[in-house]
Amino acid sequence: LQSTMSVEVERKFVCDDDIQKQLEEIGAVCIGQKQFQDKYFDTPDFLLTLRDVWLRCRQGCWELKCATVTKAEDRVGEPQKAELCSRYQEITNLSQIQLKVREVMKEGNGEKKTANQTHPVVDQDTPKTEGAKNCPTGNESWLMELNLVCFAEFTTQRCSFTFGGEGDESGVRVDLDQADFGYCVGEIEVLVPKGEDIQSALRKIEKTAQRLGLSGDQRVQGKMDVYLQRYCPEHYAKLLSAHIL
Repeated sequence: LQSTMSVEVERKFVCDDDIQKQLEEIGAVCIGQKQFQDKYFDTPDFLLTLRDVWLRCRQGCWELKCATVTKAEDRVGEPQKAELCSRYQEITNLSQIQLKVREVMKEGNGEKKTANQTHPVVDQDTPKTEGAKNCPTGNESWLMELNLVCFAEFTTQRCSFTFGGEGDESGVRVDLDQADFGYCVGEIEVLVPKGEDIQSALRKIEKTAQRLGLSGDQRVQGKMDVYLQRYCPEHYAKLLSAHIL
């Protein structure tokens, strides 16, 4: 099991029809398939996601992803195409999640008071659900207390591959995801314990991408990017203008 605080380094890629065959040819082993439902939460004025903080409930388990670098930060000395990789600290301990969420919201409310401006949410194309009712994992009064509501909900079919041994791909995982709203994307991922070397993870991901013949120097959209673009255009536009997406 991953630790309650680790950094997830990940590169997304476009899946083609023979990707599973390609993975097997370079020594990847399928470790199984699963289906899971994600529900993402934020305040009506997007205090979390506008700070690149993503709170989700996946199959009844809470997870918080916080960006560890911004797109504007200098990345001198990193492997070629490192900018294609995202880096998020991943917190899976509920009390740590609640602490971090309160901290981010306090900062956000401080900024909002300074700006003296709020942004009401308009109705979107997809039905909204009340967070506290739809993620039954015990006492969810903290969601209501912090005015956190569900803004995205979708189900993913995932097929996962890993590499054995101690070579360049050890510790690399490849997930092939098919979302229920019709989007397919691949992810090359390495989980790095907090405080350990990110550079090694970036090199492993680049090496795997090369062996899969992945080309292009543009970031590939993730499931959330596409979901928001289709169903929550106002939220998507705000994240674009804040350089989150």
